[in-house]
Amino acid sequence: MSLLLDLFGYLSIIIHGLTIVAQSMALGGVFFLAFLARPLSRSLGLAGARILADTARIAAYAAVGLMVCEALTVGLQAAVLAGTVDLSLLDALGSASAVAGMVKIVCGAVIALALFGGGAAAPRAALLVVSLVELVAATLTTHAAARLDHQEILLAAAFLHQLGAAVWVGGIPAFVLALARVHDGHGWRIVGGRFSTMSQIGVACIVVSAAIMSVLYVGSLDAIYGTAYGVMVAAKAAMFVGLLALGWANSRTVARLRADPLAPVQRMKRFAEVEIGVGFALFFAAASLTSVPPSVDLTTDRVTWAEVVERNRPVWPNMHSPEHDVLALPALQAKLDAEAVANAAKPPAAFIPGGGELPVRNAADIGWSEYNHHWAGVFVVLIGLLALLNQAGARWARHWPLLFFGLAGFLFLRSDPEVWPLGTEGVWESLRDIEVLQHRFFVLLTILFAVFEWRVRAGGWANKRAALVFPLVTAIGGAALLTHSHAIANVKEALLIELTHTPLALAAIAAGCARWLEIRLDGRGGRIAGWVWPVLFVFIGLLLLSYREA
Repeated sequence: MSLLLDLFGYLSIIIHGLTIVAQSMALGGVFFLAFLARPLSRSLGLAGARILADTARIAAYAAVGLMVCEALTVGLQAAVLAGTVDLSLLDALGSASAVAGMVKIVCGAVIALALFGGGAAAPRAALLVVSLVELVAATLTTHAAARLDHQEILLAAAFLHQLGAAVWVGGIPAFVLALARVHDGHGWRIVGGRFSTMSQIGVACIVVSAAIMSVLYVGSLDAIYGTAYGVMVAAKAAMFVGLLALGWANSRTVARLRADPLAPVQRMKRFAEVEIGVGFALFFAAASLTSVPPSVDLTTDRVTWAEVVERNRPVWPNMHSPEHDVLALPALQAKLDAEAVANAAKPPAAFIPGGGELPVRNAADIGWSEYNHHWAGVFVVLIGLLALLNQAGARWARHWPLLFFGLAGFLFLRSDPEVWPLGTEGVWESLRDIEVLQHRFFVLLTILFAVFEWRVRAGGWANKRAALVFPLVTAIGGAALLTHSHAIANVKEALLIELTHTPLALAAIAAGCARWLEIRLDGRGGRIAGWVWPVLFVFIGLLLLSYREA
């Protein structure tokens, strides 16, 4: 049970993020089917029939995903409640959040069965009613349901927020497929125009609800940088602005189509693809918010602006590592070993991964972590610079992805000094520690970078989809960094670290989107994107070089 408790916090964020994605796609598919695909199907001819089938399929499979994710959430929450409080599993399943979760599962099942059984002919009114019930149940699992003050208005805002996300972001996958099915200016114009209207409604819902929740959950400017909740709200706002910019560009394309049916639409298609990635990353940031209390509930021990400025004051990078044996855990283990020898006893472990305790840290641990980040920054800056040289025509620089192998090896050795090969903990045993698990995940992503992108750059890999691995993994890494947690007991220190990691995450997501556009977008737009993402890599590297924990 202690292992489950250690993993629960992080797993709940990941599963909740997947739940939001599935819910938004399922409901967004229903709304797209009801208000775009069906009304326009006749005027689109054969393409309209295919759009109907595609939309029904997206919504049905997303509803299945929603059922699975919500079932995992309810099961984990019930197990943790039963294991930590004097409750039976049956009583835990009777909690308000568990009941709301089970209602969501039932709604997902109804949507899936209706669409798998009847396809696009499934009854529209029934699908819309079930979708609204799903949204009500989802609203009852948010922070708003637990508030004692302003509960009604916060519940209404949470409902509106999720509705807007479903109508806009959740409908984009169906929109992308619809654009691919249509092959003439008339079809692109009416599909783009109708979805533009739907998106504007979704944006309005999000803006109004976000304003309400910002006032009642955040409350003040200093709470934005002074609390974990505020930092994540700021990250969401940054991604939302990016989505608005992409949506505005697409609305311009729709306007051109009204004047000229032969106007090119490739940019609208590619921007919509990027919107999916940014929107899904935003959903994981929203999931992270559920793991921390609203800013208004943390009125003391906030990070001050002076502390933020001091922590981010430029200093020369630390390129000298402390010795391994002076780190807190190795030093403690050596002490325990010596005491055990003196007492002729078996030495206890200084730290047990997944045991429910945070590892001890000292000044040497801080120096070790800073050294790791700074050398990682050197790798990333070199990668960005070589990618820029390659973009400028230096053919020899095309081998820059090989540096990712060096970065992966460095991170594997240094990220967790208590783990083999530097420490005494076994690799598999250490994965019980959620921070180690996250570090190993990032190492795996780095290796994927290297393998696929080097084969694309140096080997001329003919498989066009292989080139998409790099932007996808970059964006996934950025989204994962938004959920990354550090095993530090000091709340202020943990938040100051999060303040440095959030810009890294946003820059990684932007770099992944730019590389995607370079590959998928022809002409001047693709060429510009090809210069943007290496610059973002250099920026990420410079942020790592300036990283500090003290």
